[in-house]
Amino acid sequence: MEFDMSDEPFDYAARHHALETLIAHQDRTIAELSDVIASQWRKIDILERQVAQLREEFQNIGASRDTPEPPPPHY
Repeated sequence: MEFDMSDEPFDYAARHHALETLIAHQDRTIAELSDVIASQWRKIDILERQVAQLREEFQNIGASRDTPEPPPPHY
């Protein structure tokens, strides 16, 4: 948005309105981005908990394989 500073009278009301409009759009964009970031952090938290749970389950499986498996009952 450019304003011509020539010899014509400068319309401060138009400039003020343009700046207010720009700020309103920026405020909306910032709020939308903030919502997106908050949503992504919630998803990241859920995924981190799932990874930790899977890691624990995997370690438990590995620990149970260290002990010899008992023979089947028909032996």
